[in-house]
Amino acid sequence: MSKTNTEDYLRMYTQMVRIRAFEDNANQLYLSAKMPGLTHMYSGQEAVAVGICEALTPEDKITSTHRGHGHCVAKGANFREMFCELLGKEEGYCRGKGGSMHIADQGNGNLGANAIVGGSMGIATGAAMSAKMQKNGRVAVCFFGDGATAQGLWYEVMNMAALWGLPVIYACENNGYSEYTKTEEIAAGSITARAEAFGIESFEVDGQDVLAVNQLTQKLVERCRKGEGPFFMNLKTYRYHGHHVGDINRDYYRAKDEEAEWKTTRDPITNFGKWLESEKIVTTDELVEINEKIRKEAEDAVAYALDAKYPDVSEVDMHVYAA
Repeated sequence: MSKTNTEDYLRMYTQMVRIRAFEDNANQLYLSAKMPGLTHMYSGQEAVAVGICEALTPEDKITSTHRGHGHCVAKGANFREMFCELLGKEEGYCRGKGGSMHIADQGNGNLGANAIVGGSMGIATGAAMSAKMQKNGRVAVCFFGDGATAQGLWYEVMNMAALWGLPVIYACENNGYSEYTKTEEIAAGSITARAEAFGIESFEVDGQDVLAVNQLTQKLVERCRKGEGPFFMNLKTYRYHGHHVGDINRDYYRAKDEEAEWKTTRDPITNFGKWLESEKIVTTDELVEINEKIRKEAEDAVAYALDAKYPDVSEVDMHVYAA
């Protein structure tokens, strides 16, 4: 699908704003003690999720991470069901049982977030194997962070994917930190070289540039559908918040000047908005209108979720499977 018209560009901008609005509200729900458990903010990385998911169809599959709200929104999820899930309500995508780190949206091809670092790598590879066996032309994308490249599972599934020519794209959201440690302190050598060792074609892209991410993904998805996969993408990006919502004082592992520089000069939403204006695709007032509309939509969804019902106690052992 070509991204060369106004409708496509505005949708990408809107989706990034929706992710940021969702995260702002999720953060407030935690800080106000209205949301159970922890959550991990995706703010700053919006161009990765949107750039990739805009190149996919609803039938294509993705697997997500513990920092997975952005992927869920980008793949087509609704605010109401997402906030209901975070608050443990019956109308949530997983009937309130998954919460932030296990949210899924099967209807849009999101096979789910995963609290285990790298835990979804096998799931995505399995989805790609299923697509190849069924010859349905579908593609799977596996999102994971730079820290997950230390997981042995990744090497096992890359070997399988390369041997069997599976239609899967391994998308590494390299935000510079593995929890509280700089990437260069946990990853020896080149991350792209790790995939290349299996004969997997690898690419590096600016994860703050939604158009660059989208253009590359479109090419790789098209090649996957032709049987040329798998592929690996190293997306250079940045998370604005701490590792989780409780990680507030980050001075001991990350400089405030570094955070400020990324927010002021590398913000994917601000920069894409400026580009849209420079290309006369949209006006400043129209961008403000988009942001205000989404802000109101998110606030209304939060209010709805806060008033929604919890699942009945009889559901405690539903959707639980044992061998």
